[in-house]
Amino acid sequence: MIKTIIVDDEQHCIDWLKDLLSPHPEVEILATFQSVGEAAKLLKHFKPDVLFLDVQIHDKTGFDLLKELKTVDFEVIFTTAHERFAVQAFKFSAVDYLLKPIDEDDLQLALSKVKEKLKTKDFSEKMDVLLSNIQTNGHQKKITIPTQDGFIFQDISDIIRCQSEGNYTNIYTKGNKQPLLVSKTLKTFEELLADSGFYRVHNSHLINLEYISKYTKGKGGYVTMQDHTVIEVSTRRKDDFLKLLS
Repeated sequence: MIKTIIVDDEQHCIDWLKDLLSPHPEVEILATFQSVGEAAKLLKHFKPDVLFLDVQIHDKTGFDLLKELKTVDFEVIFTTAHERFAVQAFKFSAVDYLLKPIDEDDLQLALSKVKEKLKTKDFSEKMDVLLSNIQTNGHQKKITIPTQDGFIFQDISDIIRCQSEGNYTNIYTKGNKQPLLVSKTLKTFEELLADSGFYRVHNSHLINLEYISKYTKGKGGYVTMQDHTVIEVSTRRKDDFLKLLS
């Protein structure tokens, strides 16, 4: 559900936008305001996902409203009859800029952008949880991994290896054939697990040194993990890696 608030000093514009949004069941209109003062005072109580914000509101502007707020933790779609405000609107990181009278197709595109933004924000918040570690006796013992269903509190000692998949990472754990796919780069896990006995032997592989079964010599060499995975060791990482093993 996309929680929405409309701020516009003209009731007929509010009504027009409400009519355009009515075929979208995923959009919930929490409230409407017709002045900057009223909106500034009450916005924090609603915690919207997106604000449809008129540029000219009586003798003030939507920009004035945003400047009055301590935090802007929602997306903004500006609505106005004047195209000259467009550049200023995007300086405020607006999702979109809709000219009045608002067109149904333009609104649809704006909503699509909002959905993508909220999706990204949701992943970002989940990754913040991932990076907040559960501490035991001052030492990192678990990491929190977000999934579609909730969160997995993963024992670090059970992580065998992490493998890069572009902007995602597959986490292979003890006793599980299927990896956990997480929307974060391998570099994030390299930094997160740096003090927990992990080493990045290759651009695509971060391994738990406790799970190495064998090292085979070669240009860079290969490691065989306890899950029988054979991983190439990067030539430029070989010397540092062998020092760790010794």
